[in-house]
Amino acid sequence: MNDADVSKQIQQMVCFIRQEAEEKANEISVSAEEEFNIEKLQLVEAEKKKIRQEYERKDKQVQESASKELLNIGGDQQNYEKLLKDLIVQGLLRLKEPSVLLRCRESDLQYVGPILDTAKEEYANKANVHSPEIVVDQVYLPPAPTHHNAHDRFCYLKCNPVPVFCFSSGGVVLASRDGKIVFENSLDARLEVVFRKKLPEIRKSLFGQVAA
Repeated sequence: MNDADVSKQIQQMVCFIRQEAEEKANEISVSAEEEFNIEKLQLVEAEKKKIRQEYERKDKQVQESASKELLNIGGDQQNYEKLLKDLIVQGLLRLKEPSVLLRCRESDLQYVGPILDTAKEEYANKANVHSPEIVVDQVYLPPAPTHHNAHDRFCYLKCNPVPVFCFSSGGVVLASRDGKIVFENSLDARLEVVFRKKLPEIRKSLFGQVAA
């Protein structure tokens, strides 16, 4: 083998070694980038989880505060009677039925009874119809919560995995006599509706603009 052949063989070996090194370096670079992206994704997900947990904690605090505020509504009999009357009229206007079933807390029967005629008359005048028949149901809404359990408004029953109200802050539920149309106008239900509508506003107030 002459010098030219030796030189050529050495050059081929150098090229081979260089190519191997470049491929290995590329593999290391790709692997490092993948590991970086995975670690970055894990960190982002961890931060999102922390934000969600913090939001849920503050969300629960807001709901608890609102639930406790509802407890004070029934303390003023005159205002509560007016509120019940307005809720009944609102329900009648929504149902527009000649005969309805009304459900309330058992403790609220003392307030509902005296205001039924006024509520029926007000509805009749607003809807320009005859005064409806209102039958008070003998099945009642759950009892009022106390300040101790104001935030525990939901219960889980063995026969039903869906949470149900175990306490009621007041208000009424109206239904058509055949039960096909139900309008829940309890204070707890109204709080849930308002809370859902205000959720973006509450989120912004608690956390500012947080990326999803």
